[in-house]
Amino acid sequence: MAILNKIRQKTVVLILVIALALFAFILSSLFDNKDALFSKSPDVVATINGQDISREEFSNLVEFQQRQMGPNATTSQVMNSVFETKVREIVMNDQIDKLGMTVESEQMRDLIKTNYATDPTFVNEAGIFDESKVKLFIDNLKNSSNEAYQNWINTEQALATNALQANYFNMVKAGTTATLAEGQLEHKLEGDKVDIKYVQVPYTSIADSTIKVSTSEIKSYISENPKLYQAEASRSFQYVFFKEVASLEDEQTIQTELKTLLNDSEVYNEATKATDKKVGFLKATDIEAFVNSNSDDFKYVDKYQYKTSLPTAIADTIFKLEAGQVYGPYKEGNYYKMTKVLDYKKLADSIESSHIIVPFVGTTRAGADVTRTKEEAKAIVDSIFPLVKNSTSKFAEVANEINTDGTKGKDGSIGWTRLSTYNPAAFDPDFANFLFFNEKGSIDVVLTNFGYHIIRVDDKKNVDTAVKIATVARKVEPSSKTEDKIFTDASNFELAIANGNFAEAAKAANYDVRPMTANELDESIPGLGNQRQIVRWSFEDATNIGDYKRFDNVPGGIVIAQLTAKQDKGVMSVEDASVTALPAVRKEKKAKLIMDRVNATSLDAFAAAENQTVKSASAINMKNPTIAGAGKEPLVVGTAFGLKEGATSKIVKGNTGIFMVQVTKKTPATKIDNYLPFAKQVSTQKLSSVQSRLYNALKESSEIEDFRAKTVQ
Repeated sequence: MAILNKIRQKTVVLILVIALALFAFILSSLFDNKDALFSKSPDVVATINGQDISREEFSNLVEFQQRQMGPNATTSQVMNSVFETKVREIVMNDQIDKLGMTVESEQMRDLIKTNYATDPTFVNEAGIFDESKVKLFIDNLKNSSNEAYQNWINTEQALATNALQANYFNMVKAGTTATLAEGQLEHKLEGDKVDIKYVQVPYTSIADSTIKVSTSEIKSYISENPKLYQAEASRSFQYVFFKEVASLEDEQTIQTELKTLLNDSEVYNEATKATDKKVGFLKATDIEAFVNSNSDDFKYVDKYQYKTSLPTAIADTIFKLEAGQVYGPYKEGNYYKMTKVLDYKKLADSIESSHIIVPFVGTTRAGADVTRTKEEAKAIVDSIFPLVKNSTSKFAEVANEINTDGTKGKDGSIGWTRLSTYNPAAFDPDFANFLFFNEKGSIDVVLTNFGYHIIRVDDKKNVDTAVKIATVARKVEPSSKTEDKIFTDASNFELAIANGNFAEAAKAANYDVRPMTANELDESIPGLGNQRQIVRWSFEDATNIGDYKRFDNVPGGIVIAQLTAKQDKGVMSVEDASVTALPAVRKEKKAKLIMDRVNATSLDAFAAAENQTVKSASAINMKNPTIAGAGKEPLVVGTAFGLKEGATSKIVKGNTGIFMVQVTKKTPATKIDNYLPFAKQVSTQKLSSVQSRLYNALKESSEIEDFRAKTVQ
């Protein structure tokens, strides 16, 4: 009871102790998860001038942009494009909003008209842009597809944004001009000339190996020039790629399997519990079915080819075979193949033809106005054929009247079709067969996917021997046995680096170690392709230098990577900065070494002391401060312009060496009455750079927080 009474007496103290303990626990959890305490919400991709870009909005924009840029654009490229566009939009909108600039409905109509003036969707029968068609188009989008309608809204917003930005820049440009005083200065910079004599002691005259540069000197140089050595966050890692490639044994097995396809064989049929006879490649009659069922990634193509169309490595061999013979197995790229010669023909490479077409309901490219049936189309073409069969003029007249494709108005002429470039997937095979296998002057009715045609072969040329072949192909891939060995090798290496050095373990196993440095949003790794997962791992807070990780889901193999260095955003490390800092410090030390030993006051004495020659340069101006024989030297040229004629400078530290200069002649710019042309020249120079420099200045002064690396996979 005494204890309970004491607890009751100290209730307030007890509550405070418990509260402090809970508070300490919460703080501990938050500091263990710093992102939760200090970072933005994971649903925010970026914040620009206080405006958040949500993950949902960003993802939708990326998806839309990916469709616009096509499948060849990487995710990183698309994301960067969307991000920069969004940054520009917000940065510029801040300025535009301050000015109260807007795009009204009338201007939007003008923008749509300007951008879609020739779009067939929005022009009438007379070829004139029709606003009613735009309204109808938008109404159809609303009723048919919310996604398509939203895409149109995005397009309108993009037009409005571009228009507002153009107006903003035009307003700034309107106020960008140059005064006559600036024109006079431009004239002076171009027209004032000096002739000089000079002595140059190049920095290269002192061997780099004789100049010792310490790490502390490099550090001091970096701290004195921090803007030169700013770096984005990056990570360096090394990796070994255990590539899943077929072994020699695997390739031999693939060749053996192909050879077994040549002859007939007996195969047990599980369904019928009987032995079936399987026809081999040599005797197969349904070639298309045989090739398509026995090939990897390849389908049979029913076409004739010239020798020049075949791969050079096999062309001669194929053309020496008789019809029915097979060549192979042979390796081509990443496939083993067997090729059978089916037939030879003498065929013209180029065929000129014309046609009259009568489409019917259901045929390819039949317009909405086509309502005739197949039977009705056949009746029409049969009635026309006798009229045009022997009359070129009648053929042309009918073709120009009834054709609905690009041959209308061209007498039905299709032009020249080439066998060597013929693609059955892109050209109707029935139409092509009539052209290739009929003589010049032939004319007949042919049914194709486009309707009924009256086809006429107008001319043929370049006749040569063509071959029809069938090829069975098997992809060269690693077997299960090979994949198991690669898995075991990777596992053994993983064990080795757990107890030792990454590079040494790789060297002992004769593995190739590849170094890589990546920025936070990179996704591509040379030799591996898109491997965002590895880059993300290297930037995770929990990943420390020396840590390694195995990645099994890399296309084509297994990767084991180790983090070797971290570079946070800010000033570069001494090691990275040394690439340019070391030469710069070395140049400074060379300059001091030369200048400390010089006591000459004349060109001749300086040249003699440094074993150099006195050189001349003429007509130098300040607009382009270049010295013949020395290169661009603005400080040296500026020194020369500051001297009187005949005067000699003191020692000058230039870009390429130490100089002493003597002015031999000064020629002032010719006085003119009007500096307006030069003022216009300056104005043009300003205007040409307004857009890029203005936006870059606005962007630089903006507050941009980029969380893409944390929020986007």
